[in-house]
Amino acid sequence: MNGIINVLKPPGMTSHDVVYFIRRATGIKKVGHTGTLDPEAAGVLPICIGKSTKAVQYLAEKNKKYRASIKFGVTTETQDKYGKIIKLISVPDIDVMALKKLIDGFKGKIMQTPPMYSAIKYKGKKLYQYALEGETVEVKSRQIEIFDISIVDKIDRDEFILDVFCSKGTYIRTLCNDIGEKSGYGAHMAQLIRLESSPFCIEDSVTLEDIQLAAENNDFQDLLYAPDFLFSDLNKITIKKSAEKSAINGNPIFSAGVEDDIDLYKTETMVRLYIEDKFIALGTIAHDDTNDRNFIKIKTLFT
Repeated sequence: MNGIINVLKPPGMTSHDVVYFIRRATGIKKVGHTGTLDPEAAGVLPICIGKSTKAVQYLAEKNKKYRASIKFGVTTETQDKYGKIIKLISVPDIDVMALKKLIDGFKGKIMQTPPMYSAIKYKGKKLYQYALEGETVEVKSRQIEIFDISIVDKIDRDEFILDVFCSKGTYIRTLCNDIGEKSGYGAHMAQLIRLESSPFCIEDSVTLEDIQLAAENNDFQDLLYAPDFLFSDLNKITIKKSAEKSAINGNPIFSAGVEDDIDLYKTETMVRLYIEDKFIALGTIAHDDTNDRNFIKIKTLFT
């Protein structure tokens, strides 16, 4: 069994709970998720099966899209509705256009400080463990990118629904918290749904009930995407059958071993590699300065 399943994670489960559920339902041991989604959040959680677990590192790098509700006037310890309230402020009826102008200031590359209640590790220990023990550690800010942020709806005088398209590593509850600080009222994230973990979207996701039923009917394979689905934006290069052993052993592949002209590619270009239409690996184009020619450096094997 090999591939990736686009799971619709329900609220109330950790990402690892979903992994355990799939292991138990299918009997497959080699299962891995592609980045933590908060327990109370719902939405797209791609799960890698078998040899496709090698794709986890690449999926984690992909951009994400979320739908979140932000409630102003209430600031919490965890930056969501489940944390202890640390500040309450009376909020007027917030104008949509005023909020749009405020959130537009968060577009682009910005610095964000991850929350203490997160799974990021500091000196081998998760930040939330320090927080639960009442300890404070210095959390370094890091650069993220908000490609787009928009108001979907106003559901109350002090609560709005936002869509956020962002880079990896973005904490939406921290974004809500920071928008609240900028507004002067404070805010927290009241609800979160992940709409997309590129290239997977919520419209094509499957429920845990779907997975259980497919496993019982021996149809689980039908729910899986082939691993190269992740890399459809990369150029495809076909390796000759005669060079198969070299490729599988991770050796450099020169022009004599491929069907395509690799000298046309720029160095460091990532490509997907096939033998007789079977996806076998990701590689990068490198240059042999001595002989002034390109070659393919095997990066990750999927065989």
